Amino acid sequence: MCGIVGYIGHREAYPIVIKGLKRLEYRGYDSAGLLLFDGENLKISKTKGKVSDLEERSALDITINGTIGIGHTRWATHGVPNDVNSHPHVSNSGDICIVHNGIIENYEPLKKELIKRGYTFSSDTDTEVLVNLIEEVQKKENLKLGKAVQIALNQVVGAYAICVFDKKKPNEIIVARLGSPLAIGVGENEFFIASDATPFIEYTSNAIYLEDEEMAIVRLDKTLKIRKIKDDTLVDPYIQELQMNLEQIEKGGYDHFMLKEIYEQPNVIKDTYRGRLHANTGIIQMSGVEDNLEKFLNADRIIIIACGTSWHAGLVAEYVIEEFARIPVEVEYASEFRYRNPIITTKDIVIAISQSGETADTLAAIKLAKEKGAFVFGVCNVVGSSISRETHAGAYTHAGPEIGVASTKAFTTQITVLTMIALRLAKAKGSLSTSDYFRYLQELELIPEKVAEALKTNEVAKTIASIYKDAPNCLYLGRGYNFPVALEGALKLKEISYIHAEGYPAAEMKHGPIALIDEKMPVIVIAPKQGHYDKVVSNIQEIKSRSGKIIAIVTKGDSQVKELADHVIEIPETFDALSPLLTTIPLQLLSYHIAVMRGCNVDQPRNLAKSVTVE
Repeated sequence: MCGIVGYIGHREAYPIVIKGLKRLEYRGYDSAGLLLFDGENLKISKTKGKVSDLEERSALDITINGTIGIGHTRWATHGVPNDVNSHPHVSNSGDICIVHNGIIENYEPLKKELIKRGYTFSSDTDTEVLVNLIEEVQKKENLKLGKAVQIALNQVVGAYAICVFDKKKPNEIIVARLGSPLAIGVGENEFFIASDATPFIEYTSNAIYLEDEEMAIVRLDKTLKIRKIKDDTLVDPYIQELQMNLEQIEKGGYDHFMLKEIYEQPNVIKDTYRGRLHANTGIIQMSGVEDNLEKFLNADRIIIIACGTSWHAGLVAEYVIEEFARIPVEVEYASEFRYRNPIITTKDIVIAISQSGETADTLAAIKLAKEKGAFVFGVCNVVGSSISRETHAGAYTHAGPEIGVASTKAFTTQITVLTMIALRLAKAKGSLSTSDYFRYLQELELIPEKVAEALKTNEVAKTIASIYKDAPNCLYLGRGYNFPVALEGALKLKEISYIHAEGYPAAEMKHGPIALIDEKMPVIVIAPKQGHYDKVVSNIQEIKSRSGKIIAIVTKGDSQVKELADHVIEIPETFDALSPLLTTIPLQLLSYHIAVMRGCNVDQPRNLAKSVTVE
């Protein structure tokens, strides 16, 4: 989950590395560090804290300019966040330096063996073990750096993306990946290295994404060479043209990326269905589905695998697909699915959902499903990501870069894609009447403007936030399609405000959670007019009779819940199956304002990272 940046070329490396690290802070922000080399001298600066702290530190430490640099922003796995455990790490000789994203699982026996051979260690990290292993292989076998890295990596167990520099070889950087993403930007006699393409999009639109178990020797004035780590075979580099621009990864006048991304939802939902949804003619055209339509129609069941917010989107999809297409659906946490010896057959379809397309548990679950013969369909946001390459087919959400760690627009665009899949399957199966099918398509086309209307509840959400910002606990209740929204609303509050929150099916309140309700407990109830309205009203009355504070998400014009609730937030009316696209909006705004009022770092909440590339 760490972020890696590297540069080798004709420009000054320092500003490129620092700016790149700032763009990658969503991947981790416990500590940060960088290395510069000017052809003769090597300087390292690193510190606990954020990249802004590294800037202050490096103003004292970095006394040279250089056209070669590597940097790292860390999410701690081995060793607490401190100056010593920060990257880069240096071998005992002081010659070889490394930055590393991932986990070396067998680092302890390797470390013991290296200690026997005279190596000493100053940090608690697995990364320092790896850099000294590379040095040991290089010395023992008298090898070039690239070959030493390759042999060392064949001795380690785990996941990694690494960037290795040897001051004895000042014109090259060695990079490699297994399980953690790494991209190489190709410019005019210069190369950029990063965990994703955001650090170099203003310099080049050409990128190479390393596949698992590949390494590259990045040299100036020489052709880029990519090899398989296992057998040393050469790989032809595939250069992709980047589809993002600088404006997409800047705040655009908003105080936080999260707020910007909440307000982008009308446009990105439209981008998600643009070219795919043709309401007037009754056509949904998604090539990944069309090319494999028979597989979907003949499937015994669909298994959805995901983590976090994507798992909640999967729960919404379970309701939608079963309702429309009448295909059995199971939704699994990817982390549990891969370890519980699941029953998977060739008649199963697995849908893997991930914003980043790099989620380690989801990737491992995909590989397991493929081994068992299942057809695997990916839903992700990042073009060229690992999941988009590992799956048999898929659909991009087209949400654009999501920088805020707490997902917002990823959730609504994932639901949009999954709803279109459900409708396309329903049409092919005839499980939805023609009139209902057209009604849903027309309503889905109207959702962006209804989301824009729902965003006008911002000031109401802000006022409610000021009242409950100091609450220690919070309950979220929903039924049917909005039960997953309750889970997602609670997750948002937990992630960015650090208030303990739980989501429940509203009917389950009587089976335990009602014991928690008193005059200090805010309860957010999702109660749109469509769906199980009367049942939810009964649940609200139960809360009211126990003095709970009720914040209700209701359909515009609602009067019954208004009489019972302490606060209401009104949203436009839509069909029950599409309501999660609207009900989630005020919950996102409420969480955002509570977090801001509590002084929390909204875009970079503690202990979290955007892309979970380790188990």
